Amino acid sequence: MLLSLKTIRTTLVGVVVALAWLSAGCAVALGPMVDAGAVPSLAACRVAVTPGRLVAAATVAWKVPFPKRERDTLNAWCDTTGPPVVVPQPAESADEFNLAGGPTAAEEPDQSGLFEGLAVVTWNVHGGSADVAELVRRLRSGALTGGRPQNRFVLLLQEAYRAGEIVPRALAPGVKPPRAVGRATNGHARVDIVALAQSLGLALYYVPSMRNGAPSETNEDRGNAVLSTEPLSDFTAIELPFERQRRVAIAATVSGHDRAGDSWNLRVASVHLESMASARHLWFWATGVRVRQARGLLDALRPHESLVVGGDLNTWFGFSDPAYRTLAEAVPDVAAGDRRRTFPPFFRLDHLFSQPPDGWSAAAGRLDDRLGSDHYPILAHLRPSPSVASRAR
Repeated sequence: MLLSLKTIRTTLVGVVVALAWLSAGCAVALGPMVDAGAVPSLAACRVAVTPGRLVAAATVAWKVPFPKRERDTLNAWCDTTGPPVVVPQPAESADEFNLAGGPTAAEEPDQSGLFEGLAVVTWNVHGGSADVAELVRRLRSGALTGGRPQNRFVLLLQEAYRAGEIVPRALAPGVKPPRAVGRATNGHARVDIVALAQSLGLALYYVPSMRNGAPSETNEDRGNAVLSTEPLSDFTAIELPFERQRRVAIAATVSGHDRAGDSWNLRVASVHLESMASARHLWFWATGVRVRQARGLLDALRPHESLVVGGDLNTWFGFSDPAYRTLAEAVPDVAAGDRRRTFPPFFRLDHLFSQPPDGWSAAAGRLDDRLGSDHYPILAHLRPSPSVASRAR
């Protein structure tokens, strides 16, 4: 019996969708993550530097997938990028090149009034297209926080870029450079992440995942970054299971004091999951790839208390995407009440999860302006409860 074209098309779509969801369930097996100490040596692309000095600025703990074949592929991609950049102290409290440690102004008790907590933003900045300086201006002016200036914040950025001769020109055999992303928009000139952090006086942790374009096109790499008004420490780089491109999530500890002098610590992580799978996993439909990466991330971030995870998860199925559900089951989604799209016109790709410190609350929502990026930012407020905050009066 002959089948109509419509019936054939419907059947094929059903098969593709079924295989996609099957791959989500069958492709989640993940070998253990190992510390960098288990790897014979660290390449130059994994040794952190600080701006102006090509010497190790701080120790970064590396987590890498266990299978040797996967590590070899990640090493080849790593060799096409420059080293991570670490600036532990914000410039208001210390010279950004001074890594000697010791007490700083940022570590003193807050004298500006009742401690109101911390703002956390996650944002895909599209290779420098986003006007991060304008976002910071609006935070500091109170334009995003009901008129109350927000002077304590952390930015979790994806697709941040860094330019310069420190980015290698050579490509290892078999490494296909990704296309370059980023453009000047609406009079906003692109500024690389290191120069941006210095101009804003923020602490910085940046780890590139890949080159930003072929060597003949740019001298750039791109990856995840944390910018902070508060000191950063305990730096970790988490190489996620490889599929089509190298993806490195990053984590650091943000620390501070309330007005009473009591200290607090918060672990923050910025992540960008794979956007599209390889042909063997049905390209766009293979959500199982991202589930593997989400599980690898969660494994490396344990324990999950006093934690914020923000990023572009490339969840094409939104809140029903298996990668999203994997993360949300482990760490609450504090922006779930705002279900607006973050990658217009159709997709919710960006998410913010948090298990705040004991006695703290967290609430988040999408902002209304993309500020030059192709993604909307999500802003969260983490605050101590009234009973906890009252101790600082």
